[in-house]
Amino acid sequence: MEKTPPFFSEISQLLIIAERRRKMAFVTTAEVCDANQELIRSGQLRALQPIFQIYGRRQIFSGPAVTVKVFEDNGLIRQFLEEKGNGRVLVVDGGGSQRCAILGGNPVVQAQNNGWAGIVVNGCIRDVDEINGCDIGVRALASHPIKASKKGLGEQRVPVNIAGTRICDGEWVYADTDGILVSQIELSV
Repeated sequence: MEKTPPFFSEISQLLIIAERRRKMAFVTTAEVCDANQELIRSGQLRALQPIFQIYGRRQIFSGPAVTVKVFEDNGLIRQFLEEKGNGRVLVVDGGGSQRCAILGGNPVVQAQNNGWAGIVVNGCIRDVDEINGCDIGVRALASHPIKASKKGLGEQRVPVNIAGTRICDGEWVYADTDGILVSQIELSV
């Protein structure tokens, strides 16, 4: 049996992601909630509290979560965004700190170029004008001009608690202008 070259495998993966985005682009988080009441009752589908501001050109995004827990340090965030995103969503628990920005324009441009669908930050960002020019979805508490340290301290791929919701690595994130949902399984409506 002939093996598929890595290049074609990557293209196939990107086509699958694009088709998933196309299907979900017309389904709002409100419609997802309406169609999945049993998952909400069981806790398999959860909504984050509405505390996030919307940044970036992509107002609707979804994908499997990659979780990072940091505090006023963006070293681990930058490491992840240097990887191929493959339609994933980076979920950053920054402890809700509003003393500095843990995400800026350069890493967001890199995330866009590497195929990340979105970034959810329980903390602050900066370089808002640059981020708003990027074709990626970003949610954060606020903007702040002071930058974070770059020591690389924190935890990766651990459960995080953001906006009243526990989010585990690999769960599905769905975001639009109505809010952010987290599901234990990939949803279809």
